Amino acid sequence: MQLNALAFASDSGKLLAWVSGVAVVYLPLWAVLLVGAALGLVGYGVQFLLVFLLSATAGNAACWINTACYEVCLRNFRSKARVAIGLSTSYFGLSAVAYTVLADAFIQPLPHQKAKAYLLLNAVVPVATTLLVLPIARVVLSEDKQRSDGGFILVFVIAMASGACGVFGSLWSMSTWVMLSFGCLLAALLVLPAAAKVREVVEQRRLRSGGARVHDEAVEATTPAEAVKVEEGLAAPGGWEEAGEDRQVAASAMVRTPEFWLYFFGYLFGGTVGLVYLNNLGQIVESRGHSKTSAVVSLAFAFGFFGRCMVSLVDFVCIRYVYEVPRPALIAALTAPMAGSFFLLLNSGNACLYAGNVVIGTCTGAITSAAASATTELFGTKFFGINHNIVVSNIPIGSFLFGFLAAFVYQRGENGRGVCMGAQCYERTFLVWGCLCAVSTLLFVVLHIRTRKTRSVVSA
Repeated sequence: MQLNALAFASDSGKLLAWVSGVAVVYLPLWAVLLVGAALGLVGYGVQFLLVFLLSATAGNAACWINTACYEVCLRNFRSKARVAIGLSTSYFGLSAVAYTVLADAFIQPLPHQKAKAYLLLNAVVPVATTLLVLPIARVVLSEDKQRSDGGFILVFVIAMASGACGVFGSLWSMSTWVMLSFGCLLAALLVLPAAAKVREVVEQRRLRSGGARVHDEAVEATTPAEAVKVEEGLAAPGGWEEAGEDRQVAASAMVRTPEFWLYFFGYLFGGTVGLVYLNNLGQIVESRGHSKTSAVVSLAFAFGFFGRCMVSLVDFVCIRYVYEVPRPALIAALTAPMAGSFFLLLNSGNACLYAGNVVIGTCTGAITSAAASATTELFGTKFFGINHNIVVSNIPIGSFLFGFLAAFVYQRGENGRGVCMGAQCYERTFLVWGCLCAVSTLLFVVLHIRTRKTRSVVSA
């Protein structure tokens, strides 16, 4: 019960996520990033004072940083915003591995000091990374699609290699070679923007030396208001942005639409249930008497990473063939196997445990990645920062409801022993979660049917 209370406290920061959406309209991106990093420093750095409130503050810090990153993807990669958002969210699944590498490389904590080391890293690393990227946190609208394709392919390669290192280190051993490789791959992501800028400067100088008249290919907007003005005349023809520009729904109007509530409860009963399952996975594995708890948990999170990457890869390929996968249909296709996996977990066999983990981890990661672009597809890009943070407020609600449901069923199975062992510890929980995922599938199918006519009109 206490663990679920702390998990809910962290997720409850998302109840105020809409504040960062409002801020991104009036503040520059570097300011939004800085506020998020500062909230994270306060939330994770002073752990002995008001733990619940600080956990909520730390959870809200991620919302500020995520909002700024989403806006960078939407404004800088207009025709491939889905791909950019999916790639950026995919690294959520590798954060645990990244912190393990940093702790072993720079702190080398003793076993009883690991909690303090990770808490320190949670407070310092986001601030350090934010300060490092502040100079490049701006809007640069470029029309060089061929170059952006090459950049995305390179980032896909880095992401897959990072995921392979993370899986190897989690399931077997985090050797020096694995830590070094993973660290270099993460550093490469920070070096890429600087390398792109150097290449741009070199090409401009080369053109000037040849006597050619150079026109700037990029238009920088230092404030969100300026960025909106620039974007009004630069819609990508035939792309995803065109559909989003046709329908711009403010938050006050969004919450009055049936589409919002179908989306909200569909996400609550699908993707959020998967997140709650992953939060409780360690205890679930132990209750089934499995000897390799850490390996099973790492496997689920690793497939969550590849699930996020899979969505981005599908979008990247579809864009090249001028085709877009409707987000409600995609999420419906992802929640359906999740429902089957929860019913499969009613079987106490290890094979069912591994199969269920792979499916739930992959689908949950994919839904998390697809949700951001689903918000823009349904309600447009102009008010995305506010709208999406209202949508994800379902996560703390689901964390509280479904997490405490699991804890209640687990404690009833303890029978005074303090530990529940056997498949019955989560049997009823899996049954409820499976039914909720089935309801989520139905809700997204209805949402797809309702929005299909709108997409047909826009494409026409």
